[in-house]
Amino acid sequence: MTEEQPPLRIRDPRVMRALAHPARLAIMDALATGQTGTATQFAQIVGLSPSATSYHLRALAKYELVEEAPSRGDGRERVWKRTGRRIQLDAGPNDPPEVLDAGRLLTDALLARDEAQARQWWEVAASEDPEWYAASRLSKTHIVVTADELQQLNEAIEELIKPYSLMRRLSTPEGARPVAVSYWAFPIDRLASGDVKP
Repeated sequence: MTEEQPPLRIRDPRVMRALAHPARLAIMDALATGQTGTATQFAQIVGLSPSATSYHLRALAKYELVEEAPSRGDGRERVWKRTGRRIQLDAGPNDPPEVLDAGRLLTDALLARDEAQARQWWEVAASEDPEWYAASRLSKTHIVVTADELQQLNEAIEELIKPYSLMRRLSTPEGARPVAVSYWAFPIDRLASGDVKP
């Protein structure tokens, strides 16, 4: 295992707004799978021109979300990679309104991206290898816990996932593929009763 750096905690509204762009989230997703690439290569992923993609990469680099990788050849094209740090949204209920607004903007963008990816997978899942189809999950379980118990559960799940992190694995087994694991845990009682409006 490699040494995992502490997470990059984001609470600056400028950083949250910079990240809350579909093209930038697509770039971050590609980099999260271990890819490196130039603006031209990422342009194919995000569906923009290389110059527009280069702008987004520079914006991400400005806030230390991506960094330049070693050149692959003559050095004329910039190659980009992830910084090696997990990103953690650090906005809290006592933060100023501009921080909370930017946090909501980023959360909305992340949820939309996660939902789109899940829909894309389930649209093609039946044509995938049956082994991968069987291994994939889309589930929801209702539990009753205290805040302390939920925190313990969150930490236990993070510990279960850690050994499989791209940043920790020195080598991956044959047949391994990048997998997105989304995990949400939040109280629903007041949501269900209508006391909290979306």
